Amino acid sequence: MRLLILGGTEFVGRAVTDEALGRGWEVTVFHRGHHPAPAGAVALRGDRRAGDGLAALAHGEWDIVVDTWAAEPSAVRDAARLLAGRAGTYVYVSSGSVYRHPRPAGLGEDAPVVDGSPDAGEVEYPQAKRGGELAAAAAFGDRALLVRAGLILGPGENIGRLPWWLLRMARGGPVLAPGPRDLGIQYIDARDLAAWSLDAAARGLGGPYNAISRPGHATMGELLEACAHVTGGTAELRWTAPEKILDAGIEPWSHLPVWVPPGEQHETLHQGGVDKAFAAGLHCRPVAETVSDTWSWLQELGGIPPQRPDRPTVGLDPETEAKALRA
Repeated sequence: MRLLILGGTEFVGRAVTDEALGRGWEVTVFHRGHHPAPAGAVALRGDRRAGDGLAALAHGEWDIVVDTWAAEPSAVRDAARLLAGRAGTYVYVSSGSVYRHPRPAGLGEDAPVVDGSPDAGEVEYPQAKRGGELAAAAAFGDRALLVRAGLILGPGENIGRLPWWLLRMARGGPVLAPGPRDLGIQYIDARDLAAWSLDAAARGLGGPYNAISRPGHATMGELLEACAHVTGGTAELRWTAPEKILDAGIEPWSHLPVWVPPGEQHETLHQGGVDKAFAAGLHCRPVAETVSDTWSWLQELGGIPPQRPDRPTVGLDPETEAKALRA
C-alpha cells in the first residue's frame, strides 16, 4: 500500500505513520518541517496555508491519504481537490465535536451535526472539523472516510491530558480524584485509532464512523489507579464528590482532564454510539496498557511532554488542589 499522510510527525499523524511503516507500506509524509519525519518515510515539505504550499504534491499517486488537519476547512478542500484523481481513499480524521450539543447517550453517526463549510477560513473547532468533512466528501465522494474520533490518549499526546495525570501522580501525596470512582469514560488510544483507520481505508470503507471505545471501556477509578501504580504508587487518591469539585470553582475537562461529572455533558462526551465502528473491526486496548506506555514515553522525554501551541494547557494548579483537599 502507498500512503500519503498530511502531517505525520505528531501524535495521531505520527501514530498513523508508525503503524503504516510497521506494516511495510510505502509512506510519504507531507509536513512543514517543524519536526523530523519518521525514519523510513519519504518526506515532502510544504505549508498548506501558503499560496503555493501544496506544490510538492503536484505529482504522485497513493492508495490512501490520511489528513488530520484541524484548522481552516479550505486547506482540506484544496488538498482533497488536488489529490482526488491520484488517490484511492481520503481518510479525514474528524472529531465527535461535529455533533450538536447536547447529544443524548447512545446516538451514533446519524446524530445532528453542526453547520460547516468546506470553503471556510478560520472558524471554531467543531465547524472546522465539519467543514473538513464536507471538503473531503466533496472531492472524494464515497471514497472519503470520515473518522470521528472522541477523546484521544496514548504515547505522543501533545494536548496534555493523560500526561498531566501521570506527572501529578508522580509527585505523590494526596491527589484530588474526581468522582464517582466508577464513572465510565470513553476514549481511544491513538495507536488503535491509527490501526483501525488504515484497516478501514484498505477495505474501501467510506462515510462517517465514530472511532472511539465503547462507553465505560474504563472508569475514572481504573484510569487514575493505573496512573498512580505506574508512577510509583506514592499518590494517595482522595475521591471527591462532583458537587464539591464544582463548588470549588474547578472546571471539568480543563482543570481535571478527561473527567466530566455525570449528566448532560458526560452523555455527550463519554456515551456516544459506536456500534458501526466496532462492527467494522475497531479494537481498543486496555486502559492499563495505554497508561503504562504513555508513562514510558514520558520518561524517555525526561518528563516534559510536548504541547500544541494552538491548544490551551490543561491541569489543576497545586494551590487550588490543596485548597479543595482541605475543604
